[in-house]
Amino acid sequence: MTNLTLVIVNTTGRQGASLARVASAVGYNVRAHIHTKLSEKDGAVAKELRELNNVEIIQGSLEDDKLISRLFVGARRAFINTISWGDEVAIGKALANAAKKAGVQHYVYSSMPDHAVYNKGWPSLPLWSCKFTVENYIRQIGLPATFVYTGIYNNNFTSLPYPLFCMKLQPDGSFAWTAPFHPDKPLPWLDAEHDVGPAVIQILKDGPQKWSGHRIGLAYQMLTPRQVCEAFARGLQRRCSYKRGPITVEVPIPSGYRSQLEGIEELFGKCEAPYFGPDIQAPEEALRLWEGYRGMEEYAREVFPLEEAANGLTWMH
Repeated sequence: MTNLTLVIVNTTGRQGASLARVASAVGYNVRAHIHTKLSEKDGAVAKELRELNNVEIIQGSLEDDKLISRLFVGARRAFINTISWGDEVAIGKALANAAKKAGVQHYVYSSMPDHAVYNKGWPSLPLWSCKFTVENYIRQIGLPATFVYTGIYNNNFTSLPYPLFCMKLQPDGSFAWTAPFHPDKPLPWLDAEHDVGPAVIQILKDGPQKWSGHRIGLAYQMLTPRQVCEAFARGLQRRCSYKRGPITVEVPIPSGYRSQLEGIEELFGKCEAPYFGPDIQAPEEALRLWEGYRGMEEYAREVFPLEEAANGLTWMH
């Protein structure tokens, strides 16, 4: 591995930050893109990144063609996780074109399925289908690429009143989670901050000769909602219950995310579609990449209280 430059797009996100930490530690020269506008949390991650060895920060909008062109110069490996900072399809295509022009030899793209492709009765999720469109474009232009499909983040859970993954604190000190998922249908789970980095490093180490064109379900546990609550109960030593019900929205959210939630309620609640679609299985391939994953019980015991405290909550005391 003579060229050790690794480009990471959206490095303040959970996936990108996880990879940057591991890549820096094992000797890559990380070219880390961060967006111009940062939340308080993203700003803290950016500060951490600047303190890592071998990390060059490139900050700016992905709608800036000059910035995109500069990102990949001299690099042979890249990890791309775009989010809705504008036209995600146009940005995704522009990144792929620039990477191909620069001679990137292994392009790892964080994709997701468009369920409507597999079943006309399944809705497209707007924040996922754009990624699937970009994935198909990457294939069309012949860029050597691997596509990781990430499971539900363990880190999505919070007792704050955010929709879908609110682990609501009850008056008796227990927790309750309400969501549209079938209580006994397994879902794929991933501790993104802990496990994306080591897994992607192994993909890059194996190289495109093994993984080019391949889709990998990046999830380490298949747990039903009931099993998730059982893991939380063991980890927190508090009762935790699950109830199947509609998604409730108690705080302001962007309109695009509202559409995503409505689609999730129909796709996984009403239709009970497989999370990754019919073609991708987990966790077998993920475990072959990285065996030291952090499971849900460990997350609930060791990480969830810390994240809650960082959000100003005090129930753990």
